[in-house]
Amino acid sequence: MRSGARRPDAPHGPRAGPAAAAAGALPQVVAHRGASHDNAEHTLGAYVAALDDGAAALECDVRLTADGHLVCVHDRTLRRTASAEGAVSTMELAQLSELDFASWKHPWADLDDEAPERDPAHDTVLTLRRLCEVAADYDRRVELAIETKHPTRYGGLVERRLVDVLRDFGWDRPGTPARVMSFSHTALQRVERLAPAVPLVMLLDKAALWPMVHRVIGPDWRVGPGVEVLAGHPRLGPRITASGRRMHVWTVNTRDQLDLCVRLGVEAVITDRPAYLLDLLEARGRTGADGSGGGV
Repeated sequence: MRSGARRPDAPHGPRAGPAAAAAGALPQVVAHRGASHDNAEHTLGAYVAALDDGAAALECDVRLTADGHLVCVHDRTLRRTASAEGAVSTMELAQLSELDFASWKHPWADLDDEAPERDPAHDTVLTLRRLCEVAADYDRRVELAIETKHPTRYGGLVERRLVDVLRDFGWDRPGTPARVMSFSHTALQRVERLAPAVPLVMLLDKAALWPMVHRVIGPDWRVGPGVEVLAGHPRLGPRITASGRRMHVWTVNTRDQLDLCVRLGVEAVITDRPAYLLDLLEARGRTGADGSGGGV
């Protein structure tokens, strides 16, 4: 199911934030819904590809099914990724398991005689528990960045179920490879109460929200701004950095976006293209972070 391969110089593990970046550290590469540029998002196939590419961490969105399972699905409905009607929250896991979550990405693949044969197990709905098993069983440390989606009809039950899963893996303790992200401040507060050792990332999609967010988030919380927000508001990144907050930036898919993140000293970059970003960072490691030579 996996090769375990990893580029020798690929960054991995959490970084120490702006101070470390100033000393030449590079950001952690987090696979956004897996290697989702080339693979159907949130499928096991996308995550296996990301691990084989060398991604240090895997990002996923989770939603709760009608029978209480957390599944890795971004949208509230199934129309885009499973070509089905209905909402995730109204269906049971057995019903979701009958759907194809991959064909939408490459709809003409069956007509391509040279296309690799697909493993049906890689194309169905993926539960958070199964993704945790894959990460736990891998032959190097793999971190998980788990986003809870709100609003939802189940409210705080989502975070309770999430913490239950983390506890089953012993990942509610210091040193956990998991972190929880959300645009909902209330959702992150729930996780903080239930599992204080789990790192939290407050996602940010509007620059105007930063003054309020800065005042209300916990002292150790990371901040997760969108890269387009940072690019469109040049003073935002330096303000976040000056506050001492570590940044996990989404969704970083181009060289220019990565350059911006490196200049700001971000801790992690969340990307649809983990192999591409790892290649860019590896080249930086050879030439020096500023591209001027030196390094290894």
